[in-house]
Amino acid sequence: MDTQQYTEHFDAIIIGTGQAGPALAQRCNREGLRTAVIERAHFGGTCVNVGCVPTKTMVASARALHMAGRGGEFGFSVGELRVDMARVKARKDEIVHKSRQGVEQWMRGLDKAQVIQGHARFVGPDVVQVGQRRLQAPRIFINVGGRPVVPDLAGIRDVPYLDSSSIMGLAEVPQHLIIIGGSYIGLEFAQMMRRFGAKVTVMERSPQLLPREDEYVSNGIRAILEAEGVEFRLAAQCLSLSRSGEQVVVGALCGDGAQAVTGSHVLLAVGRQPNTDDLGLDAAGVALDARGYIQVDEQLRTSAAGVWALGDCNGRGAFTHTAWNDYEIVAANLFDRDPRRVSDRIGCYALFIDPALGRVGLSEREVRASGVKALMARMPMQRVGRAREAGETQGFMKVLVDANSQRLLGASILGLNGDEVIHALLDVMAAGLPYTAISRTMHIHPTVSELVPTLLQQLKPLEL
Repeated sequence: MDTQQYTEHFDAIIIGTGQAGPALAQRCNREGLRTAVIERAHFGGTCVNVGCVPTKTMVASARALHMAGRGGEFGFSVGELRVDMARVKARKDEIVHKSRQGVEQWMRGLDKAQVIQGHARFVGPDVVQVGQRRLQAPRIFINVGGRPVVPDLAGIRDVPYLDSSSIMGLAEVPQHLIIIGGSYIGLEFAQMMRRFGAKVTVMERSPQLLPREDEYVSNGIRAILEAEGVEFRLAAQCLSLSRSGEQVVVGALCGDGAQAVTGSHVLLAVGRQPNTDDLGLDAAGVALDARGYIQVDEQLRTSAAGVWALGDCNGRGAFTHTAWNDYEIVAANLFDRDPRRVSDRIGCYALFIDPALGRVGLSEREVRASGVKALMARMPMQRVGRAREAGETQGFMKVLVDANSQRLLGASILGLNGDEVIHALLDVMAAGLPYTAISRTMHIHPTVSELVPTLLQQLKPLEL
């Protein structure tokens, strides 16, 4: 029997309901397009289920505990503190469930969209199969996200290990958590679990934490975490895993960091990879790069006509906000005749330790490498009255400016509200204005932001 007659026809197909998918589904619905929305697991993607929402919920619990423990600094005492990890987890699970449920109800409430649960796989250039159903559309949007990388370490199959998703299922605090990977995900969990009461050791193969950051930024973050009792083993090469009774041993067999650490749990935090290996992309003519990311152009079109890729799976950003911006770019080009491009956006992100790091634009290392004549200013958070009043004086502000155009090149704010304050600089960069648009503006006292003009008034030539 010819199965082609059973092909269902839609105006658009969206595979995945992460940050970009639902918004795009709603826009397609508004445009009158009959749309199939396919989700094989939980609605909401990484951010809602195993990313921003659960981690920042747990970070909030850890911060509340940490601040309660500092009561003496603020003139009160709370007695003995005890962590009930099961309740921390229950609070996180409830918030995640509500967020996930909200996304699902949103999708099912679209009158021109049909929600289909199952695994989608291309069987042709414009045809997707989900179970026994064949779906065809002239527009197909891939929004399948990514997952934690499991590194090929010696002994990896011989020991139990956690990743950034499974660690949030723990109902008790680890006695000693060993984290392999000293980058953004690993460091957030390091501080969180240390504040819950675990002993924490971070092992990083690079000689510095956060290798993509300037050494000054990296050292500032390390100082904050070491002050809370997090231990670090850097330049740890040739890592291996083994058992010692009920314990896990992580060994560094070569390099300057050669040593072994024994703990109760090990967390793998060495990056993420795209969920593109089981989509049948070859049948659609969708090209991948060497790491498995879908290759896209400036409007996020793939090598196959009528197919776009948004979010983590396209390798053009690894954040919820870049996925949302992907949606905006696709929608603008398809429906608004607005030729927006990926290269229009300014790189920005945050590290959500406490206090947070807010980053925008180029780092000092990148500015030096570019050869651009630049100005730089740096200021410790001890200068910020609001930080002193809050007892949060760790960190610094740092900004780089093009000496000729007077436009901002990049900035780092590690300190109280750094993840929020950084947006004042980002917005001026996006507007293409000179740094004087901030430095000559009156800000509200007492705030952290009021020191940004003062910072910019202290610019000096950056020596190359």
